[in-house]
Amino acid sequence: MSDLAIIGGSGLTKLNGTVVTRQQEYETPYGMPSGTLTYGTYADKEIIFLPRHGDPHVIPPHKVNYRANIWVLKEHQVKNIIGINAVGGITGEMYPGRLTCPDQIIDYTWSRAHTFFEDNLSTAMHIDFSQPYSRSLRSLLINTAMNEKLDLSPAATYGVTQGPRLETAAEIERMERDGCDIVGMTGMPEASLAKELEINYVSISIVANWAAGKSSDEITMQVIEKNMRNALEKVHALLAAVIPKI
Repeated sequence: MSDLAIIGGSGLTKLNGTVVTRQQEYETPYGMPSGTLTYGTYADKEIIFLPRHGDPHVIPPHKVNYRANIWVLKEHQVKNIIGINAVGGITGEMYPGRLTCPDQIIDYTWSRAHTFFEDNLSTAMHIDFSQPYSRSLRSLLINTAMNEKLDLSPAATYGVTQGPRLETAAEIERMERDGCDIVGMTGMPEASLAKELEINYVSISIVANWAAGKSSDEITMQVIEKNMRNALEKVHALLAAVIPKI
């Protein structure tokens, strides 16, 4: 049984290079996960891969069943999760095509099922979310990227919006004042749900475009997809180098 799972985001419905051993669908107390679990080996280590948006990519960010996704991985005794997230760049260092390993989150989402701790409790439950990402996994990713000479920013505050629409320029201005470096739609509640189930969680965020108002160019899916394709090569190189160390 693998203790490592990869959750693929936009542009990553399959993890190329995985030697697949089997695939299986599961149902959880919270409904069906986003897609079929793929079991296999990647860089000679057993992993489980789960496409966050389904395969093909049909589930919008606000409709992802985050609870089912995290629950099914916990049921498979997964101890470590690497989430791949597509984001927009807000600050100057977060230019399209760059990778970052965020260390903080500001959650602007609403109405999402965001906790396991809501029914049939013997006492109210609260988690310490001061540090939303696993320090040990982040350090491993950052050091590996440095050794492999990959362009990865070692810190960022991830502002998570509801979607599926992109943000207005005014909203991005507000988020920058709040301290956000990147903006995306899938960072929460994935990170907090993993924390609730005591799973080490980290994000590799791919800057796919400049956020609204940060460029004179129109934000189009063609531009986002082009930047994602180029950046995914770096993601695969980083995963191939870091996974054997986990």
